[in-house]
Amino acid sequence: MTYLWIKSLHVLFVMAWIAAVFYLPRILVNIAEAGGAAVVKARLELMALRLYRFGHMMFGLAFVFGLALWQGWRLFPNALPHWGEIGWLHAKLGLVVVMLVYYIWNGRLAKRSVKGGALPSPRTLRLLNELPVILLLGIIFLAIAKPF
Repeated sequence: MTYLWIKSLHVLFVMAWIAAVFYLPRILVNIAEAGGAAVVKARLELMALRLYRFGHMMFGLAFVFGLALWQGWRLFPNALPHWGEIGWLHAKLGLVVVMLVYYIWNGRLAKRSVKGGALPSPRTLRLLNELPVILLLGIIFLAIAKPF
């Protein structure tokens, strides 16, 4: 039963982090489109920085519970299902690392904007906003199907 609670908390914090991963780039698009509206831009930058910090906390918690699941064969030897080969896990973690790098890059863009630096064009940001959807689909597929 403890295993299921840990897994549930892992999924909860992953979902919270993914919400931040999806929304932060959208805020960046709005910052890039704010133009000369300094008050609007400042408010959006504040939102972006707060969301970035929130996302980091959610990722940290998801990581801790994911680590407990990964080491679960030591913690819960009789509760774990048989996973067979775990090549899928390495592939999934690789995609998670790509998603984390993407998230950190977006956070750096938000910090750059606060310091007065330029952002990529709104069109470029919109296109890059679709990347986490593709990554998440791969992560979900690997976690559910465990194809290899």
